Amino acid sequence: MIFAILILGLVTAQRLGELVVAQRNTRRLLGQGGVERGAGHYPVMVGLHAAWLLGLWLLGWNRPVNVAWLAVYLGLGALRVWVLASIGRRWTTRIIVVPGETLVRKGPYRFIPHPNYAVVAGEIAVLPLVFGLVAYAAVFSLLNASLLWVRIRAEAAALREASPEA
Repeated sequence: MIFAILILGLVTAQRLGELVVAQRNTRRLLGQGGVERGAGHYPVMVGLHAAWLLGLWLLGWNRPVNVAWLAVYLGLGALRVWVLASIGRRWTTRIIVVPGETLVRKGPYRFIPHPNYAVVAGEIAVLPLVFGLVAYAAVFSLLNASLLWVRIRAEAAALREASPEA
């Protein structure tokens, strides 16, 4: 039980810290002439992620921890660090494009176009499995996949509009 609470506490702190960084980067990008695209689905995305984490607190705080799945989750965390370090100050939870900026082509962006979404999809599936919540992982993975279908289309359109190399 204590281990599950510790894990959920650390994940919550990480996500809240990322929101602070994202907000700072958003303000800076908008100040550089950036334009937000796809804002209509943003509240749904925030709601989905908040519900996922809140539900994990409600259902997982007192469950045993599967160490193998925890190792997978930690591996995804390492990939997340790589993604965020690669995109740097351009990372935000919103779709903000600065006209004329070149696309990021380093780190995992050399291999796939949306590595952050791949990591987040993995995290949404794997963290519930750490607590043995298989159905929860499946439901939120399907909800996230439907949201990513909308988000990736919006981001790709925004990037094509703002950058000639997209």
